[in-house]
Amino acid sequence: MEHRILGKEGLEVSSIGLGCMGLSFGYGPATEKNQGIRLIREAYELGVTFFDTAEVYGPFDNEKLLGEALEPIRDQVVIATKFGFKDGDSKKEQDSRPERIRQVAEESLKRLRTDVIDLFYQHRVDSKVPMEDVAGTVKDLIKEGKVKHFGLSEAGVASIRRGNAECHVTALQSEYSLWWREPEKKVLPVLEELGIGFVPFSPLGKGFLTGKIDETTQFSENDFRNIVPRFTEENRKANQRLVDVLNTIALEKEATPAQISIAWLLAQKPFISPIPGTTKSHRLKENISAVDVKLTEKDLAELHQALTEIDIVGDRYPASLQSRVGK
Repeated sequence: MEHRILGKEGLEVSSIGLGCMGLSFGYGPATEKNQGIRLIREAYELGVTFFDTAEVYGPFDNEKLLGEALEPIRDQVVIATKFGFKDGDSKKEQDSRPERIRQVAEESLKRLRTDVIDLFYQHRVDSKVPMEDVAGTVKDLIKEGKVKHFGLSEAGVASIRRGNAECHVTALQSEYSLWWREPEKKVLPVLEELGIGFVPFSPLGKGFLTGKIDETTQFSENDFRNIVPRFTEENRKANQRLVDVLNTIALEKEATPAQISIAWLLAQKPFISPIPGTTKSHRLKENISAVDVKLTEKDLAELHQALTEIDIVGDRYPASLQSRVGK
């Protein structure tokens, strides 16, 4: 496994991390605890040192799972978690008041079975709390030794600049993939300018870019994708063109569409570390093996040209969730 550096303070992480949300939340029934622990430890054995969670995943269950799984190897890994919702419930409003940030830090430390949070993200920008107050509170937690690095998630350019002016932002976590390239327009240039790392979540398009989902796929009733416009049957059928392109390139490279998707992300900038999630051992191995897939300039140019000829159909979030991002 290769490693990359996020931010100016030199936070070293594996080139590919593990997004742990799906083990407990968002994509159907939660994974059985021991199975989840085995998967997380297997990821470490395969070279992953960067693990992502949040209080709202469960809520709270995912942090507990990660804490138990990583306790024996805590000094060998980087753990990222998040604050920013009332009562730790993503269905409720944002809450990044300084007292709430401190409360989440204390409770997350206990659930994660650690004495320090490596990377503490604001999960979504809270328009009711000045970014300077948010960043200042995390800055104090860093001084107190409870947090090492400050991060933002799905923040817009103005918030990134304001937060970074108060406390250096080590990483921005936002959606970025072959079917959601919006960050390239404004966000990526600012991250490069300010020396901020980028952690793409959903690098496989919430599973669509694996080629294992089509218009006939049925999701569990509590699967988040049921409310995502991009995942209507009609839109999945329309977006199949992108997967067809990936399949063609994957065949040429003796790889899989998922591996091409992750390799493409790694090729964009040296400060990018995607965090694909999975509940299956064979998918974990497949994703991690993307570090061995090297796309040439010719490959990237051909892929770029193909993408210019494809219109991705459907919004990535329903309106209620879209209003929370890019602030």
